Amino acid sequence: MRHNKDILWKGVLEWVFDDLLRFLFPEADQVFDLKTPLGFMDKELAQICPEPKGKTTVRFVDKLVKVKLRKRFKKYALVHLEVQGQTKAKHRPQFGERMFRYFNLIFAKDSMPLAAIAIFSGGDGHLLPPRHLYHFMNTRFRYQYNTINIDNYSEEELGASKNPFAWVLLIAKYALLRGRKREQRLLEKKWFIFQKLYENGLFDNQKLQAILVFMEHYIPFDDQEINRKFIERVDQLTGKKNTMDIFEQVAQMKIEEARQEGENGAKEAIARDLLAETEFSDEKIASLTRISVRRVASIRKKLHSQKR
Repeated sequence: MRHNKDILWKGVLEWVFDDLLRFLFPEADQVFDLKTPLGFMDKELAQICPEPKGKTTVRFVDKLVKVKLRKRFKKYALVHLEVQGQTKAKHRPQFGERMFRYFNLIFAKDSMPLAAIAIFSGGDGHLLPPRHLYHFMNTRFRYQYNTINIDNYSEEELGASKNPFAWVLLIAKYALLRGRKREQRLLEKKWFIFQKLYENGLFDNQKLQAILVFMEHYIPFDDQEINRKFIERVDQLTGKKNTMDIFEQVAQMKIEEARQEGENGAKEAIARDLLAETEFSDEKIASLTRISVRRVASIRKKLHSQKR
């Protein structure tokens, strides 16, 4: 089961948006008052910028965020953010035009200082435009927006950063891993990220917990044995302290996804995952998946017999 990636991005960005601004703009703390709560305006954005009917959208994730300014005559600014994954070749030229269309609609509605950011997370960011150019009958303009292309950052650079948003980018970069030994390589990559989160106070910091949940869904293991090895390393490092609470969040997100998508047999599939990936009791798994304890015990018994 693969979690919808735009849901994951939308969730984690609300935790690391201040770090994103610091990552992209070195002067962020001088321009923005990042101690004031950010205003996430997803509903307003959907009303301001509805998708054209009958057209295929290439939108992956979009957000509109209201940020307080420190020393400006206007008290607030808006940040329009797009996260664009792998894009079909025929849709790439449309990206810059859409960014410009959104700018016009948002600015016409609010007339506030407005910055635009595009995150290219699909590995083809070098093929996506960083600007929109227009000209007709001597009427010309150039719309330039900020871009963050994960291909422009090395693993070493992102891994050495102290900025949590850099670690989110690193997770997105790991999602592009391919090849026969992907699972073993992914084990080492996820272990590296977990150690960083743990060393920076994972269990006392909700932002870091959100990044861990993002990682667990964004780059899941296909091989359950590799996943078990990862959990064993986590348990050895932490002494199992509070790890159950974090992985319970992952389980609950899987269940919610299954409920929204209406997948047949999804609850039992999740129960099998939890039996393979955690040390939750039958009662705990039954309460999470809303199937009977007897059925969980039956699945556990079947899994155990398959390993013999």
